[in-house]
Amino acid sequence: MSEATNGTPICEAKNVSVAYDAARVRFAIKDVSLAINTGEVVAILGPSGSGKSTLLRALIGLLTPTQGTVLAHGRPLTGMHPGVGLVFQSFALYPWLTVRDNIAVALDGLNLPSEEGRKRVARCIEMVGLSGFEEAYPKEISGGMKQRVGFARALTSAPELLCMDEPFSALDVFMAESLRGEVYRLVTSRDDAVVGDALAAVKSVLIITHNIDEAVFLADRVVVLGTQPGHIRTIVPVTIPHPRDYQAPAFRAMVQRLHDVIVSEQLPEEAPAPAAAAAPAEGVPEPLPHVFIGEVFGLMEMLRDQGSQMDVFRLDQQTDYDFGHTLAVIKMGEMLDFLDTPRNTVLLTPLGNKFLDADINLRKSLVNQQLRTLATFRFVAEILNQAPNKRLTRDVVEEELVVRMPAEDVAKLFDTIVGWARFAQLLGYSTETEELFLEAPNAPPAT
Repeated sequence: MSEATNGTPICEAKNVSVAYDAARVRFAIKDVSLAINTGEVVAILGPSGSGKSTLLRALIGLLTPTQGTVLAHGRPLTGMHPGVGLVFQSFALYPWLTVRDNIAVALDGLNLPSEEGRKRVARCIEMVGLSGFEEAYPKEISGGMKQRVGFARALTSAPELLCMDEPFSALDVFMAESLRGEVYRLVTSRDDAVVGDALAAVKSVLIITHNIDEAVFLADRVVVLGTQPGHIRTIVPVTIPHPRDYQAPAFRAMVQRLHDVIVSEQLPEEAPAPAAAAAPAEGVPEPLPHVFIGEVFGLMEMLRDQGSQMDVFRLDQQTDYDFGHTLAVIKMGEMLDFLDTPRNTVLLTPLGNKFLDADINLRKSLVNQQLRTLATFRFVAEILNQAPNKRLTRDVVEEELVVRMPAEDVAKLFDTIVGWARFAQLLGYSTETEELFLEAPNAPPAT
């Protein structure tokens, strides 16, 4: 956007933290400070679990921070920010209302004359290309059209800040690109005659995304979040002039820079370290990527089909995951020594190839063998070994984990442990009693 960023920020987070629990030991985001100024487009980018949506909701007043302060134009924010329009990831439409009435919901509480409200809704319908569908119900229109209703509804209130939470993720690639073009027109044009009064009211845009190309295409600043808990790793200004071309060298260089920032946290290069710090202490659990067995095995098959090694970004394009989840799947494969990640390359290890060539019994034995090398599985096996009857309830195991990893989502961690350990016949789990137990005997060693 071309306007100056003078004055106080539209909204600002100062040292904001949001905890999962009342004890304040597990945080979705921790000590985050960020200002959204007038006249700019800010993209928040990060892997799954980095707290992108949590930060957005805290900034606009949809949730109250556990710690820290949120300001609106320099004053403490109470309730929902009055100058915000929000486009949700899901369509969030009322199925019993028509397109027109779903959009008009945004006028509630604005106290506009009825004729002005009617004209504003009509202009926004035309703006997003829904003319002729005013009387249609959500079940009668496509997913792309439903999201256009969401955009029109957000714009009808004439917000100064338009917030979008992964607005294109539920759409097919063609519809997503079409709507992305509409947003690009919004953020690059300040001609009221072109964009209309509702769009002209928008001073700034905040978009949550996992798509790096999208962030570079739209944003003036890209805020990159890290995980465990969510925090700001870096803020990268995007100085590429408009109009922006996805294939321009400067554009591709910026995309590569942001890729490298994200990958450096998710798949860090091993660096020399003192022997005492080279590995987690014996019996001390460590975080695990929250991914399914089939996701890792499927990615390995995909990799072998491409010659057993691929650039991480090309591999991501072959998956249906967001980039952060692709990295999590790769990370789990690396922890099992089935994959290796020198720089930006992902390759199958000899053990990974052995796994893919194996029958189901040998596959289970190989995974059993590798899980035994991971501190989290050793820790859980040890506390089970010390328990009466070698069994513990889910609650007890989760309590043991949260004491040692307070920043982790232990419910997800427990499910991850169970999924992998049951496949490998390392541990057993009863869904009826919610008890985890040692398998006896354990799976035979791999050969």
